[in-house]
Amino acid sequence: MDYCSVLDMAKKWDISERRIRSLLIEERIKGAKKIGKSWVIPANATKPGDLRNTYQFDEVKSVEPSDIDFRSYTKRFPNEKGYFGKYGGAYLPKILEKPFQEIYDAYLTVCKSSDFIADLRKIRKYYQGRPTPVYYCRRLSESLGKVQIYLKREDLNTTGSHKPNHTMGEGLLAKYLGKKKLIAETGAGSHGTAVATAAAYYGLECDIYMGVVDMKKQAPNVARMRILGARVIPVDRGAGTLKEAVDAAFEAYSKEYKTSLYCIGSAVGPHPFPLMIRDFQSIIGTEAREQFLEMTGELPDVVCACVGGGSNSIGMFTPFLNDPVRIVGVEPLGKGKEAGQNAASMSFGKEGIMHGFNSIMLQDKDGNPGAVYSVASGLDYPAVGPEHAFLHDLGRVEYDSVTDEEAIDAFFKLCKLEGIIPALESAHAVAYAIRLAKKMHHGSILVNLSGRGDKDIDYVIEHYGEKYGIK
Repeated sequence: MDYCSVLDMAKKWDISERRIRSLLIEERIKGAKKIGKSWVIPANATKPGDLRNTYQFDEVKSVEPSDIDFRSYTKRFPNEKGYFGKYGGAYLPKILEKPFQEIYDAYLTVCKSSDFIADLRKIRKYYQGRPTPVYYCRRLSESLGKVQIYLKREDLNTTGSHKPNHTMGEGLLAKYLGKKKLIAETGAGSHGTAVATAAAYYGLECDIYMGVVDMKKQAPNVARMRILGARVIPVDRGAGTLKEAVDAAFEAYSKEYKTSLYCIGSAVGPHPFPLMIRDFQSIIGTEAREQFLEMTGELPDVVCACVGGGSNSIGMFTPFLNDPVRIVGVEPLGKGKEAGQNAASMSFGKEGIMHGFNSIMLQDKDGNPGAVYSVASGLDYPAVGPEHAFLHDLGRVEYDSVTDEEAIDAFFKLCKLEGIIPALESAHAVAYAIRLAKKMHHGSILVNLSGRGDKDIDYVIEHYGEKYGIK
């Protein structure tokens, strides 16, 4: 039998030598032998796939809820090709197929590495300030009746949102890959600020693409990104919001992929980003579940979070999927149900492909991404992450929506009753909890407060201050 070296097999399978060595240590290459300090691998050995379920979802149209065991859910989904049922995948131009495979191989290698995990835990504890607490909203709860509302305080995470949970992980991955720059898009500026923070921490260059409309609405975050050393690049095409910023960032990355890593800002995009973002963000729900049990001795009746692309919500929801807990994603209904007046993909969208993945998206009459709107810049995206679409089809997660008016009212209620200024994105989830609490006779609701509202204060005062008596 002919044998190959680690280097030869890495070239043959088009993956890194480090990934080959990881597979050897895991004993996943049949017939491989260690002779002295070196490995030899059968030349006809089959390249091992991801340990995830290899069921070919692209060949079937649905997965039945009875097929899902949520105890092993995260080990099985997405599959090796990045599909959650029929959603997900990687629809990429030829030039980006290899770079994305490189990212996937690198992630599979380091995500189980004790060194990577130890570094990430150290960063989360000593730099990000994790764990963030769960807080009981006594005055808000008492004002609504007998239902108890709790907040997972991601607004207390460094930079003021959940975003560093994945950007610090992506930055660490970029260092492993030897990249020199982080490229990202941003809507509300929270993701851009978190990427700029990660770039400064790791000593990397940083380009942030942001729509001109959002730059005006989120001026404080634009200033923060620039202070942190990032180059903020205005995008004035189309509506000048998040969708156009993603387009511009993708175009830039396609020219600089050899030296850069694209830090996608939500649980969207081509495989492996929905997987990676889910894994990095699951720290939210893992902490919240343990903390709530410790505080109350039981699980919450309802868990809810806002959904744009869906990173904070998928991070909150995943650790609760196997529990007898109602889970609700809250989308922006904006000014109403008419096309272009909201960004409620689950309510009014249909299956389609954009930005390299298949999911549920708002579309115009020609099937292109439709116009969207939300008072919260971080939610005005015309699609939802593929895992959310999958969980919706399974019936495990419900999706509802709240209007701008409800979100603004919840923003001021939380400020005045609890002394907490939420991000407008997070205010959507708070608004839903308030609405639900009025209908429930008793029980508890755990809300992921995904970010703080410093970035929104000027905009809120200018447009709503007089109505709420502060202008």
